[in-house]
Amino acid sequence: MAVYRKLAEKYPSFRERSETTDLIVEISLQPWNAIRPNGVIIFSDILTPLPAFGVEFNIEDVRGPVIQSPIRSEEGLKALHPIDLENLSFVGDSLKILRKEVGGDASVLGFVGEPWTIATYIVEGGTTPTYTTIKSMCHTAPHLLRTLLSHLSQAIADYVVFQVESGAHCIQIFDSWGGQLPPDMWERWSKPYIKEIVDLVKKRCPETPIVLYINGNGGLLERMKDTGVDVIGLDWTVDMADRRSDLRFFLVLYVEQLPLKPR
Repeated sequence: MAVYRKLAEKYPSFRERSETTDLIVEISLQPWNAIRPNGVIIFSDILTPLPAFGVEFNIEDVRGPVIQSPIRSEEGLKALHPIDLENLSFVGDSLKILRKEVGGDASVLGFVGEPWTIATYIVEGGTTPTYTTIKSMCHTAPHLLRTLLSHLSQAIADYVVFQVESGAHCIQIFDSWGGQLPPDMWERWSKPYIKEIVDLVKKRCPETPIVLYINGNGGLLERMKDTGVDVIGLDWTVDMADRRSDLRFFLVLYVEQLPLKPR
């Protein structure tokens, strides 16, 4: 949107735009003000909560996300701590304001990254075309990786509940890089941690719909059914009609979200 590009010129730092309450609200409401959609998505990023549990990062114009101290050893794990939600007050405040702004006319949507996806950034040190380091860790240091993923599961579950209690009607879990794993490895290194998050959230927020989206999920759809989520998101490589018939599951096309009625 032109209005967003103009604002980004004034505030060129993505982290400033996504970690400043007034800017988050303004950007989140830009589509709402323009076309009144059924859902308003908080302007944020899946890496936003990292500093709140001990992982510092920057976002550079060319390289994208850069993790300052990748975790690849037992020593690196010592930097992690339980998520400090006070450090994410800008997220909570923004969701509260968005709920008031849209009233009963739209649903407010929050989102989080899934542990495997978040771990790829933390282990690799940023974006990567091959995921070589973390895939090697699956075989050379499985205990280390499981410890990291378990920590992320708890932190992300707490972050989901925080978003819901702050005003989000619905939460989407992004397993952005789950599709980079063969199905058997996804079953081992991603699915259990998704289920852990869903189980923890459902105990505390049983009425909140949870969406699971995996980029490149065509070979994983059957395996996604029993994660406990309420909605499965499809990417552009999957025929929605065929998959809905096969799975007998409510499916939502990621690039064209179906309307969500506020509770």
